[in-house]
Formats: sequence, C-alpha cells, structure tokens
Amino acid sequence: MVDDGLAGNGVAGDGALFDEGLFAARAEHLAARRLSASAPLAVRMRPATLEEVVGQDHLLAPGSPLRRLVEGSGAASVVLYGPPGTGKTTLARLVSRATGRRFEALSALSAGVKEVRAVIDAARRRLGREGGDATVLFIDEVHRFSRTQQDALLGAVEDRVVLLVAATTENPFFSMVPPLLSRSLVLALHPLSDDDVRTVIRRALVDPRGLGGSVTLASSAEEHLVRLAAGDARRALTALETAAEAVISVGAREVDLARVESVVDRAAVRYDRAGDQHYDVTSAFIKAVRGSDVDAALHYLARMVEAGEDPRFIARRLVVHASEDIGMADPTALQTAVAAAHAVQLIGMPEGRLALAQATVHLATAPKSNAVITAVDSALADVRAGATGAVPAHLRDGHYAGSARLGHAQGYRYPHDAPEGVLAQQYPPDALVGRDYYRPSGHGAERALAQRLPRLREIVRGH
Repeated sequence: MVDDGLAGNGVAGDGALFDEGLFAARAEHLAARRLSASAPLAVRMRPATLEEVVGQDHLLAPGSPLRRLVEGSGAASVVLYGPPGTGKTTLARLVSRATGRRFEALSALSAGVKEVRAVIDAARRRLGREGGDATVLFIDEVHRFSRTQQDALLGAVEDRVVLLVAATTENPFFSMVPPLLSRSLVLALHPLSDDDVRTVIRRALVDPRGLGGSVTLASSAEEHLVRLAAGDARRALTALETAAEAVISVGAREVDLARVESVVDRAAVRYDRAGDQHYDVTSAFIKAVRGSDVDAALHYLARMVEAGEDPRFIARRLVVHASEDIGMADPTALQTAVAAAHAVQLIGMPEGRLALAQATVHLATAPKSNAVITAVDSALADVRAGATGAVPAHLRDGHYAGSARLGHAQGYRYPHDAPEGVLAQQYPPDALVGRDYYRPSGHGAERALAQRLPRLREIVRGH
C-alpha cells in the first residue's frame, strides 16, 4: 500500500473530526505531485522562486510593490495586465507561496457569480478559524467577467477576505469596473524579449523539471521557436515540447528546424530582424504600398508577420506612409493607419494582423501624392536657411495688457466676416510673401484642392 502521507489524520476511536484545512492542503499537494509528471512543459517549467522569473524587471526591482507582494510583505490586491505567456499566473502562484496563503483559481471563461461567491464564502470561513488560512484568489481573463461578477468581488477585496490577483490581456481601464480597480494595484507586464524567450527555452532543455537533457536543439530551430513565440514563453515551450516528443519517438536526439516546422505547421521565414532582411522586407513593403501593388504589399506584410516582426513597428510605418505618400489625395488614409496602430495596441497578435492588412489594402489602393512631405520639407528648408522674418504685427497676440500700444493685433481682419470665409490679408513674414509650398497633385481628393487653391491664394494675396 502506498503511504500517501495522510495516515493518522482520520477519525479516531472517539469520533474526532478531520482537520479539514490540513487534509485539503495535503490532498492538494499530493494531487499536484501526481500530476506534475504529466503536466505540460510550460506548467512544469513555471518558476518556483522569484529568481527564476524571466523578464518583467521593471516590476520586480527591490522595494517595488510587486516584489513586496511576492516576498510576503504586501497586502494590496493586484491586476496584472499584459499579453499571454508573460508570467501572470506564475506571479499569482508565487504570491500565494510566499505569503503562505491558500491558492484558489477561477477562470472568467467558466466561472459565474455563484462560483465566485462560493470561493469567497469558503475563504471567509477559513479566515474565521483560529490560525485560519488566508486566500489568494487568482482570476484569469478577468476582463471577461460581467459588471455583476466583478461587483461580487468588491466586498471581499475591500475587507481583505481574499487577496485578489487578477490577470487580463486587455486594458483594465476599459474592461474592469472602477471600484475594483481603485482597490487594486494595476501593473503592466511587457512581452518577453527574444533573449528572455531564448533563456526560457534553454532552461527547459536541461532542467530536470523540463526535458532534462533528453534532446538537443539546433540553433536554427531555436531561432524559429523564438520568432514563433513573439514574446510568449508558453507558446515557445508548447512548440518545443511537441517537437521533442516527435524526435524522442523515433529514437533521435536533436530537434532541428525541419522538425519544429513540421510540428507547428509553419515554414521558417529566414528573416533576421537585426540584419539586412529586416530593412529589405520593410523597404519592399513600403515601396509596394507606394507603388499601389496591393498584392505585393500583402505578401511583404505576411512575411513580416510570420517572421515575428513587432506589429507596432509595422503600424508606425503605415502611419508615416499615409502622410508621406498619400496625404491629401485621400485624407482618410491617415485615419485608417492610426486606427490600425491603436487596434494592434488594444488586441495584440495574431488578431492584430487583420487591422494591419486592412490598413495596407487601403493605403495601397489609395490615390498617391507626396505634396504634403514636399511642402513641409520646403518650408523647413527656408527656415533652416534663415528665411524667417518678423511675424506681421496684425497677427501677433493682442490678449495682454499693453499689446495695443505695441500695435499688436491692430488691423487684423476676421475671415468669418467675409462672405466666402476668406479675405485679403498678409499672413507670412515680408520675406516670404508669395512663396508657395503646397502644390497639390491632380490625384484623388487633391484634384479638387488643386482647382480651389489658386482662387484662395488670389483672394488672400489681393490679386
């Protein structure tokens, strides 16, 4: 018979009751021990101490609120906000272990108000006993909780019946009720860097909790795993474990690039983000958009996405391109590009690829004009060459005492008083009167501007 370590804690001859808390704790420990061998690699490699945590240095500096909490000296509930695979669940478990609290986990995908209240009631009963255990309540995907479900947590968090550690991949200021946020620290976790993911992979290869040296990993396969991870350690470890199992099953030892490609069903895009291909593909992407080849633009976008390029970088290039190469030929192009950048920030990847693709299609098919960049660069060239001059007196600020004695704002004519909303008046310094910077093209919406602008200049200049 296996000694489970529970003997001697049952009913004695006098009918004494189980110590419910002790029994539950030991049973939980046994269950964890029995399941650990079959748990996924990402679970087995979950850091057991603060020193094993990779990344998030900005939150774990000495004396920081999160470090104090993990080390057992903090008491505030916390909302951990960040992308998947960055350590939110790990930090919640470390808080539980460091503070000696019981760990209870709920998923907002499956738990309702009834389950929330049941956990809180059990935590209150345990806390009410002499020497009773406190509880860390971890809620994953808390943004999926309704307002009613979040409100059910308020009393327990405020009275510290539970120490809430909530995890979310969405901005909590948009997805969580203000009363719950005001009772919690809100801490943003960053995506893991490539070096962080590389550290996690290499540790899993040799750690006895992980693969324990049972396989080796080719450098090209490692780089592909890092790219696929896109800052998500769980994704990298899941792919590594699947590839390692496939290698071991055929009696081999090395996990090579072909094996990784086969198990994740994604071809490696040979793309060094620090090298020439990063610049080459980015350049080709922008030039295809500028050249109105929507299909080539989508191809290069796909290469960047597949290679793990930072989607924020792609979005920034689209925002620049919207003004540089389209401008007033389609003023809505900039709106689309900015909206795509915001969408990427809000939802992350892989869904963010849809917003990037929509912006790429819009910009590639839009009429093109470089009139905006040409205009502003011409104006900058004049300023840098010293062609500035004094601001005309009638345009100067006239809102302070004494401005009238200086002649400031005297003689200024209000354009809205004119029937056409525009009237003759000097706006540039004397040295720049008659200087034209903006020359609209005949493309798209600029066609109408090209027809209207000469008339505006005639009226303003009094010709």
